[in-house]
Amino acid sequence: MAVTLLDFWADWCPPCKVMNPTIDELEKELAGKVEFVKYDVDQNASAAQKYGVMSIPTYVIEKDGKEVARVSGAKPKEEFKRWIEEHL
Repeated sequence: MAVTLLDFWADWCPPCKVMNPTIDELEKELAGKVEFVKYDVDQNASAAQKYGVMSIPTYVIEKDGKEVARVSGAKPKEEFKRWIEEHL
């Protein structure tokens, strides 16, 4: 799959908890178009460090293995979906 959304989050992060249902819904809605990969920063500190994640939630879109977009913080579902779809 050419487009991947990396989701950097943590259990103790309130905005992450707000976004979790949105991410789950979009994963279903965009199945076959976008691969969703979730990184708990407490369990995957090396991945967070590799991507230079300074705050959570942070979302990175990769296309063909290269970062093409990044956003941090909670967003309304439709706005977040449009942001992803811009990179399909």
